[in-house]
Amino acid sequence: AGTFSPYEHGEVYVLDDGGEVDLDLGNYERFLDITLHRDNNITTGKIYQHVINKERKGDYLGKTVQVVPHITDAIQEWVQKVALVPVNDSNQTPEVCIIELGGTIGDIEGMPFVEAFRQFQFRVKRENFCCVHVSLVPQPKSTGEHKTKPTQASVRELRGLGLSPDLIVCRSENEITKAVKDKISNFCHVEPRQVLCMHDVPSIYHVPIFMEEQGIVELFAERLHLQVPTPRPRRLMYKWRDLALKAERLIREVTIALVGKYIKLQDAYSSVIKALQHAALACNHKLKIMYIDAEELEPAMKAEHPVKFHAAWQNLCVANGIIVPGGFGSRGAEGKIAAIEWARKTKKPFLGVCLGLQCAVIEFSRNVMGWKDADSAEINPETSHPVIIEMPEHHVGQMGGTMRLGKRETIFSTQDSVLRKLYQNVDTIEERHRHRYEVNPAYVPELEKAGLKFVGKDTTGKRMEVIEFPDHPYFVGVQFHPEYISRPLKPSPPYMGLILASCGRLSGFLLRGCRLSPRQLSDIGSSSEDEPPEAVPAIAEPASSTLSARVS
Repeated sequence: AGTFSPYEHGEVYVLDDGGEVDLDLGNYERFLDITLHRDNNITTGKIYQHVINKERKGDYLGKTVQVVPHITDAIQEWVQKVALVPVNDSNQTPEVCIIELGGTIGDIEGMPFVEAFRQFQFRVKRENFCCVHVSLVPQPKSTGEHKTKPTQASVRELRGLGLSPDLIVCRSENEITKAVKDKISNFCHVEPRQVLCMHDVPSIYHVPIFMEEQGIVELFAERLHLQVPTPRPRRLMYKWRDLALKAERLIREVTIALVGKYIKLQDAYSSVIKALQHAALACNHKLKIMYIDAEELEPAMKAEHPVKFHAAWQNLCVANGIIVPGGFGSRGAEGKIAAIEWARKTKKPFLGVCLGLQCAVIEFSRNVMGWKDADSAEINPETSHPVIIEMPEHHVGQMGGTMRLGKRETIFSTQDSVLRKLYQNVDTIEERHRHRYEVNPAYVPELEKAGLKFVGKDTTGKRMEVIEFPDHPYFVGVQFHPEYISRPLKPSPPYMGLILASCGRLSGFLLRGCRLSPRQLSDIGSSSEDEPPEAVPAIAEPASSTLSARVS
């Protein structure tokens, strides 16, 4: 997935082991608070490559390699292997493996997988296999009536392929009525309680609560013969309930300008957006994101499209904080550098991630050091001040699979660091990386003398990981991607710092040992005082018995 176009697939999500996968796996990690690996992403290409490699090694002894049984067997073996891998620190074997078969029933791309799972239900026995069919139930505005024919047709086709749904989850704009559920039950041959409704809700945090209220836990326990404790533990669900209610009650707003290259598709920055939401919610503020195309901040845009130019700068100026996320290439780079210069000079809270850190170093080199042609070797290979260079281990001329990927250790080199305090004053942290370029270590001593502090480095001490500008409310750049391990109940420290600084609360937060004050904890814009919200940030309970795998 490393060479995916952000416009076509959204962001590339990076796992601990360096696997570059679809953003859907990020949703699984965030909601279940688990750690997946590259084998949890099962693609047609991976399966075919696996089978071809086995044939080349002679594993099939010259037999004709076919979709059935060789491809379908490979899919089943892959799933069984992945299902036994622990997904959290407990190292326990998961009890349940969730498999998402993407696309639509009938898609030619998914047919080998459908056939594989038809066989798989008999391999693992029917009592260990539960089929959940998610179907859209449209509601045309002209009639206002929910239409069940698409669901009936898709279930009929699924049955024709050998799979019968045990549960049908109906996605709809509005809640479906009992009559509609009964109709789907009748024509799709399932009990009414096996038809679950998932209509649009104000916040995604309502989804776990809403599904539980419809008895999904009892249905799974009955179908898969799971041992569910009685009474069931409620602490984690209470946390989700509090989170969902708090998201609706918030009144105060914080505005963050996201200066990027791919803003036409928000999925290109899915993890960044989620991390900002987690941090804003923990700080008891509604989040408003201003998406700013970096190209529209460049001087050339002023001559070509002055309206866009002035609108972009106006949005940047009114924002409470600025984030420049990761990216590649030269397009929009000068606009990002201009935004960073403005943030530094006006003391506007700023967070640079990956390329954002690199642009911050370029900006400082040009405008503070006086190296006017300072640039990245990626953007201008002929620059006389290459403050950003290609990593030595990169294979020149290749794009796929050549980056520094996955979880890496960062060591703080000083006690006097805002980010270190946000990380609870630990000596080292582990975050996920995805980059091909880095700060040129030859320029680091001069940059530090001028005031730019490199407060975090890798284990060799030669690769710069964290920068800070001390004379500033919050000016932080990180070479890693902290958004990948942000969780709804456990927000990322760099993003927390940005939101707190944008709200004017960072200094007090640090003085209290990285805790919000009682007044801030209760300041959620709600008149209800039945249950005070928990101290934030809260720590999520680990999901010890669930595994997720994605098939595309």
